[in-house]
Amino acid sequence: MKNKKLSHIFTLGFALFTMIFGAGNLLLPPLLGLQTGSNFPTAVFGFILTAVLLPFLVVIAIALSGNDFNDLGNRVNKKVTIILGTIIMVCIGPCIAIPRTASTTFETGLKPFFPEMKSYWGLLIFFVITFLFSYKPSKVVDLLAKFMTPVLLFLLILLIVCGVVNPTTTIIPDKMAMSDSFIKSFLEGYQTLDVLAAVAFSGLIITAAKKMGYTDVKSKTKIVITSGILTITCLLFFYGGLIYLGATSGVTNNEIPRADLLIKISENVLGEYGLLAIALCMSFACITTAIALTVAVGTFFSKMTNGKLSYLFLIIFCTVISFIISIAGVDRIIKYAYPALAFVYPITITLVIYIVSFGKKIKNQLPYKLAMLATAIIAFFDVLKLLDLLDQNVTNRLNLIPFFSNDLGWILPSIFAFIIGLLYSKLVSKNELK
Repeated sequence: MKNKKLSHIFTLGFALFTMIFGAGNLLLPPLLGLQTGSNFPTAVFGFILTAVLLPFLVVIAIALSGNDFNDLGNRVNKKVTIILGTIIMVCIGPCIAIPRTASTTFETGLKPFFPEMKSYWGLLIFFVITFLFSYKPSKVVDLLAKFMTPVLLFLLILLIVCGVVNPTTTIIPDKMAMSDSFIKSFLEGYQTLDVLAAVAFSGLIITAAKKMGYTDVKSKTKIVITSGILTITCLLFFYGGLIYLGATSGVTNNEIPRADLLIKISENVLGEYGLLAIALCMSFACITTAIALTVAVGTFFSKMTNGKLSYLFLIIFCTVISFIISIAGVDRIIKYAYPALAFVYPITITLVIYIVSFGKKIKNQLPYKLAMLATAIIAFFDVLKLLDLLDQNVTNRLNLIPFFSNDLGWILPSIFAFIIGLLYSKLVSKNELK
């Protein structure tokens, strides 16, 4: 029985890791290491908060609330759940995450070997494979955990261990202050989309756990959390290793394209086999994430519309839109994605942190609603600032909010709003008792 449970933990944990670990997870850490230099430990700390700890809290929050994001969001408001869930699925689906995985696969997995190949042919191959594997969603967890994960893990471990044991050069000196390194890495964690991905993938993992026999709340929550610990352990190792490889890459150009930096590192570390290794690694990481995301998007919207939009139609629509956007290329997708993520990420983080922290003791919905509303308002102004649509006088006033200039101005307003909502709800309850 213990061996069977252990097998389930490894299956679910590695499946979740493979779902989450996609294009951004490979591309972003090395550039962070390059840009922060000897402050890379600070960069690792900031990055893992938004790219490891928060996704794990999402898994815990959803497992404690029910079976998927709808159960979590309904703790606050059903309409909010539909709106926020739709925004999240559009971001991690056809508008940002899936196109990015496809473009990354082409730029690092195909283009170096077939330099004359037109991007749309490589992308078409990617999305045909994604569609075929997404067609049978019940097989996804087993497929990822038993077949694709071992190859991905082996290649990543080989790259990092070789790079740590025999670094290309000494660590680059400080390139920015420690506080700036932390803030940059914290915000860069948004680009991994791991928090949003965890929102989508938790439902798939919980469903798989229930099929394994963990049907009651206690056993289901325990197996999911245990599997999640295995996932974050893998993420910690790989993020830390990739950031270190960036800091010891010997590259001096901070503006180097992310894909080019990763290829350069792999060639320095693994020699003539480096290009092949990173091509395989990137291809497996991206295709597994794209499959899982397509399944999640199709399942979410099919369920939300009560089957009026069929799962088959939705995955076809998702792959077609993703294909069109992916032609833009990795760096352009990352650039246009940030404003959208700067809005949806803080709201999702607020929901998850407050539910995990106070969900058992505070059942009233008002504190959570006000906290999310305050976060949404500040995040909206953050987006306007990023798009350069704010008057300078307005920006100067907003900068009086602590951390607003660092795109983190939502933190304190959400706390104050939550406290106000809590005090008001208690006051109303006391008056009703009288």
